[in-house]
Amino acid sequence: MMDSMSPALRGSLSRHLRCLAMASVTVLAGCALIHHDSAPVQQVDATQVELPQQLDVTAGDWPSEKWWLQYDDLQLTAFIDRALSASPTMALAHQRVAQAQARAELVAAASGPQVSAIGSVDRERVSSHGFLSAYSGFEPAIGANGPWYTTGLIGLGGAWDLDIWGRHRAEIAAAIGAENAQKAEAAQVALELSTGVARLYYSVQTALSAIDLLKRERDAIAVEVDAHRSKIARGLEPETTAKQAEAKLLSVEQKISQSSDEVTNGLEAMRALIGADSREPVDIAPKTLPVVATGVPSKLGFQLLARRPDLQALHWYVVSSLKQVAAAKAAFYPTFDIKAFFGFNALDLSQLFLHASQQINIAPGLYLPVFDSGRLNANLSGERAASNAVILQYNQAVLNAVRDVAQTGSALKDLDERTIMQQRKLQAVQFTLDSASAQYARGLANRLQVEQARETEIQEQLAMLQLTAQSLQQSIVLTRTLGGGYQAEGDLR
Repeated sequence: MMDSMSPALRGSLSRHLRCLAMASVTVLAGCALIHHDSAPVQQVDATQVELPQQLDVTAGDWPSEKWWLQYDDLQLTAFIDRALSASPTMALAHQRVAQAQARAELVAAASGPQVSAIGSVDRERVSSHGFLSAYSGFEPAIGANGPWYTTGLIGLGGAWDLDIWGRHRAEIAAAIGAENAQKAEAAQVALELSTGVARLYYSVQTALSAIDLLKRERDAIAVEVDAHRSKIARGLEPETTAKQAEAKLLSVEQKISQSSDEVTNGLEAMRALIGADSREPVDIAPKTLPVVATGVPSKLGFQLLARRPDLQALHWYVVSSLKQVAAAKAAFYPTFDIKAFFGFNALDLSQLFLHASQQINIAPGLYLPVFDSGRLNANLSGERAASNAVILQYNQAVLNAVRDVAQTGSALKDLDERTIMQQRKLQAVQFTLDSASAQYARGLANRLQVEQARETEIQEQLAMLQLTAQSLQQSIVLTRTLGGGYQAEGDLR
């Protein structure tokens, strides 16, 4: 642009810039001063992102990106894929990312050069004794008895803030930080959806398996009731024994009804999670609960911060808040801009596009806050307080994440130990049932003894089912606390 200017115009612009620079140096000492500011709150360090050494948990690997494939269940995979693609919650998270991207683009665009086309026509009756009267005329043909004039303006206007102190750059970085935070929050929504679907799916599968075992227990107790009634009819037992067996039968019927209600509620909850409408059937075929070994990685450290999308979101909010503080500080310093216009301007439309009507304006400008009644300091204090609050929230979230991993890992190890003991207990009652069945086949025991042993064995199977279900649920919770395969880009340190 400077090369296309005439020498006189370049000289004039250079003189304006020199004057502007001298003026800025002169008044810089009188600008508004930062009265109160403090250092940012310290963020957590690596030593606080480690499990206690005395904590004994099962070792394992970080989850894979599609961690649910380890369960080898096509039904579960279909439900999770549906939730991630059709859930309104996931769609809302994507829209928030789009909003954050648009805001970042808007901030970046506002800080760059701006050029706009300008055009105006002003038809005005003026005073005969005013300074514009010399350019006006009488037009009796249209009934204009006073002095009139018509001015025209057309051309291109532009402005550019030079951003010497980096205020706009800081605002752009803050907007990009907020955008990255929204992307991480979208990943967190996906993690919550996938783990929520998996937990709900296996709670339904647990209820279906429990119904099957409870029906077998009901059949065994029904045989007991018939046996007791037969003995009562022959006067061999008091009626109390039959009533006790009937009470057990009713208790099992209640459990079956409760488990059936859990299945119904689970299917309706699944319908909401996957975004299915009320006319679409949602069903889950019974499957045996899988047994998956899940453990805690031997070293967490900064890997946990990079693998948890919720922590990444807070990390980017911290970055954004610090950039907002930097922008608030830069507001104390002078701002330099250049405004320009090139076009045609005339007080008579017939002369608007003549060469003599060309107009070029180049206006370097300086804005320097000198006294603002404390507005800039109040803004800086507010941004610093907001930033410190976000950092403290991030610190607490990190500590909570380490706690969750430790508690879930410890619970899994305890469930593993209880499962081993339950397996031995189940083997013992299965041996008792096999022995009673063998004795009944040889006529050494009656049917009632066999069914009582079968009832005990089914009860222990139900106990094993609950332990397996709890381990599976805790395994999914641990997957969530470890980030579910998410991994941020770049180095957080």
